[in-house]
Amino acid sequence: MTRRWSGFGKFRAAFWLAPVGLPVQVGAMKMLLALWVAALGMAAPLFASTIMVVPVYEPLSLHGTDGDDVITDVGEALQASVMPRPMALTGAFPEVLVDAIRSSHRIPTNNPNYKVTETNLLVICDVGISGRMTETGLLVTFDISKLTIPPDVDVTSRQVLRLALVALRKTLEEYQKPQTQALEVTVAIEGADEAKASLTDLGGKFSVGPAPESN
Repeated sequence: MTRRWSGFGKFRAAFWLAPVGLPVQVGAMKMLLALWVAALGMAAPLFASTIMVVPVYEPLSLHGTDGDDVITDVGEALQASVMPRPMALTGAFPEVLVDAIRSSHRIPTNNPNYKVTETNLLVICDVGISGRMTETGLLVTFDISKLTIPPDVDVTSRQVLRLALVALRKTLEEYQKPQTQALEVTVAIEGADEAKASLTDLGGKFSVGPAPESN
């Protein structure tokens, strides 16, 4: 004898019998799907992401210009610089800050002769960067497997990474100012072949503390 379902019984049958492969009526399944979608809609505000405007430092190439920058953090005068720009970010902090350091950056100009379309050295030289929190702090990984220096960019591979490390530290220092505890940062250099093996010594650890309290 075929058992028939009606009213709420149809819904209950759809819910309990579907997982074990028993036949259910299409109407009951549609009802279940509609209730599920409605529940997601009600819960959406709970998962809304916070948007924060923060300063993010980037290693920038000055190629195509007539300027150099004396970068005291690396002790050299280069046709490159480390500069901040405001960014509206959402996601997990401080990991999202690490990703943002590699954002594409075209510098605005009023000179038609300046035709440079990209200035972020991590983008230009194809260096990956990512961050994730671990039990001991923030782990930042630079992927240099595709690292190449274009002919018109007057920096070395080591200088690119050193500038990127300066940008990382400065970005995290800004983030840590209102925090109450120091952030332990570990830097790993991955993807080095034999020709790039010497760059791995740029990895290491440092601590970024909150701003000191004023008396």
